[in-house]
Amino acid sequence: MRVPVDWLGDYVELPEGVTGEQIAADLVAVGLEEEGLHTSGVSGPLVVGRVLEKHPEPQKNGKTINWCQVDVGPEMNAVNGSVAEGVGIVCGAHNFEAGDLVAVILPGGVLPTPSGPMTISARKTYGHVSAGMICSVRELGIGDDHDGIIVLPRLLGQERVEELGLAPGDDLIGVLGLDREVVEVNVTPDRGYCFSIRGIAREYSHSTGAPFRDPADLPVDPATEDGYAVELRDEAHRDGEAPGCDRYVARIVRGIDLTRQTPEWMARRLTEAGMRPIGLAVDVTNYVMLALGQPLHAFDLATLDSPIVVRRARAGERLRTLDDVDRELHPEDLLITCGPDGGRILALAGVMGGEDGEVTPGETTDVLVESAHFDPRTVARTSRRHKLSSEAAKRFERGVDPGVTAAAAQLAVDLLVELGGGTADAAITDRDERASTAMPAIELDLDMPTRYVGVDYGHERVVELLRLIGCEVSTEGSTATVVPPTWRPDLTDAPTLVEEVARIDGYDKIPSVVPRAIGGRGLTHGQRSRRAVAYALAGQGLHEVLTYPFVGTDRFDELGLAAGDPRRAALRLANPLSDEAPFMRTELLQTLPEALRRNISRGSRDVALFEIDTVTVPHHAASAPVPGVGARPDDATLQQIRDAVPHQPWHVAVVAAGQADRSGWWGEGRPVDVTDVVGWAHSVADTLGVPVRRRQGERAPFHPGRCVELLLEDGTSVGWAGELHPKVVQRLGLPPRTSAAELDLDVLVRASDHRTQVSPLSTQPVAGSDVALVVPRTVRYGDVEESLRAGAGELLEDIALFDVYVGDQLGPDQQSLAFRMHFRAPDRTLTTEEVNAARDAAVDRAARDHGAVLR
Repeated sequence: MRVPVDWLGDYVELPEGVTGEQIAADLVAVGLEEEGLHTSGVSGPLVVGRVLEKHPEPQKNGKTINWCQVDVGPEMNAVNGSVAEGVGIVCGAHNFEAGDLVAVILPGGVLPTPSGPMTISARKTYGHVSAGMICSVRELGIGDDHDGIIVLPRLLGQERVEELGLAPGDDLIGVLGLDREVVEVNVTPDRGYCFSIRGIAREYSHSTGAPFRDPADLPVDPATEDGYAVELRDEAHRDGEAPGCDRYVARIVRGIDLTRQTPEWMARRLTEAGMRPIGLAVDVTNYVMLALGQPLHAFDLATLDSPIVVRRARAGERLRTLDDVDRELHPEDLLITCGPDGGRILALAGVMGGEDGEVTPGETTDVLVESAHFDPRTVARTSRRHKLSSEAAKRFERGVDPGVTAAAAQLAVDLLVELGGGTADAAITDRDERASTAMPAIELDLDMPTRYVGVDYGHERVVELLRLIGCEVSTEGSTATVVPPTWRPDLTDAPTLVEEVARIDGYDKIPSVVPRAIGGRGLTHGQRSRRAVAYALAGQGLHEVLTYPFVGTDRFDELGLAAGDPRRAALRLANPLSDEAPFMRTELLQTLPEALRRNISRGSRDVALFEIDTVTVPHHAASAPVPGVGARPDDATLQQIRDAVPHQPWHVAVVAAGQADRSGWWGEGRPVDVTDVVGWAHSVADTLGVPVRRRQGERAPFHPGRCVELLLEDGTSVGWAGELHPKVVQRLGLPPRTSAAELDLDVLVRASDHRTQVSPLSTQPVAGSDVALVVPRTVRYGDVEESLRAGAGELLEDIALFDVYVGDQLGPDQQSLAFRMHFRAPDRTLTTEEVNAARDAAVDRAARDHGAVLR
């Protein structure tokens, strides 16, 4: 909202010499954020000039310029003049004659341009040295007209020129209002009343204590029985909601001359407030809207058919709005229509008018002024449905004061009569169907502001502050009954009143207290575990990334997931950012490979990435109710909502390609392979102190035979690691032999113990024994290792595969697996017999389970 300082001064008493910067600071004190401070950008010398001579000079390019001698006052003539009587200036405009008073900017002056400030200097052009510029309103930034230059009596009026006694050389900066400032503030959605100079002036009064003069406090002509017929027919509004229109004021002004030019003071204020002057009728309605916050609309009375009917749209209806767009209407759109059955559509209520009934200068003489109060939700829905934002819609959807409807119409009528020479009809329509003219009362415990904010306000201070913002307050003991003013629909309950008390009293008075850190309330075990895993993987050279959790069905196909794979049963978003990715991922490997592909496509050949984030596993059978917003849902409804929230476990995933050990002068490198990602997966479990074991498995998108499943000791699956399937790699655009892993971090965190576990160091010697077993090639070494562990018993401390042999000494379908076994007792030195017995027991178990033969 742009607020011209001089316009603000009409409604609130401003201190002498106050600056826009100070006004902005005072508004910030009551919660209105400053967006900017605007000035004209023009600096002098900008003076009055009298054209002494005007000599048209045709040019070879077909253009005619005027070589002018302009009197800019004795002092300026002496400094800049090429002749004693004045200065020579080249001008391309032709709407002036010798003797006219014009606006001249001399060398050293600065004009605003779209590309930045432009400093004026004397320069040679068209064969003359032009010592300045005769300005148009656009060049000075006070209007859009660029067809001709400013002739001061036409712009200001002859009476105003004579009143000011303007003479050559007089400074025009103040006369043209170029020294004025405009404060721009950001209006939040709950402060719709601040979309008006009236609202901003009231807030400035609250901040500084300056006397406030309400522009809506003016004599309003009473409604009559014979006013223009208006019918409010909104039978289609939703149950429990307010009707689309509950008040409609119609005023008629006849005999207006709309060809009259909008007065300079009004056009200037509209321009400074960010609106373009269009014509007298539109400018008056816009001026009233900016002043009071009540949008208005003017209809050509001669084109209307009685009565005015406010109703919802019917199926198949269309409307061409003033932005020249033909719109298909929705049954919930509220319309302004006319005729016995409301058949002619005039406007989208509260949003934008239509071409039918539009006021036309030169043709329209009688005008019907509409001032109505529309339901905020109805206007907001219509505005968003048609993607049509307007100044009126911005105000209605935030809440317009229904108590100012008649006053706004009265002010518009008075201005049209004064500026357009019209006559106001005595017949006035005011259809007021509000359920109550007063806002609902709110019960407030007067101690609540002190409890909530932490400042000792006192009961009297609370009552004083609430009355200051316009509330009616009656007290009984420590309880107050508060009726908010009609312009504050955001005040709906006691906490909103507490917020107002804190805001008006001053946010700066609220003490800043550093909260005391309470022991035992730091990071949770899960948070510490996830951080530890991230540090561990980063320490091994991997880079952490975050990817968007949205996928499409084509990603499931690219990963080779079977048709019935439960990972395809993803949660669909009701309002996805992209129609191509409407689902929430069920695994990190559905989005992480894209980050790898993107890095490789940008020239990074050796990349290892990891991501720690949640995945979404929906409960498709559960559904959440959608409660209303008028009251807190009951506990049963809240529990249903919680039960329907999908499970979102934490996962960690790794994907890598390129070289694990880079090549160079030191030798050949080594490419990343499945052993690397399996090692990183083990490091995640080791970081959390959770022992895991591996077993070979098959799972999309991994390569069969190059994939392992990681399991807890009780057999719970932790995740998978391996090389991606060649077809998956090809479809995803990844390098060959790309490897990946994904683990369920929640499973590992639950399996870990946040308490420190310390195993005593044994001082007993370790005894080693190697065994080589011949087994069929179809037997996996992990299964043989499990059998050896089970057979060796508690004395076995560690076992590792150190050699695999296939060759001429064995059958074609056989392999030799060599294991190194370490034995240790916690309380004694093992004898050779004990070690041999444990080893033999292990070999016997392997022989029973897999047909192993000691080599």
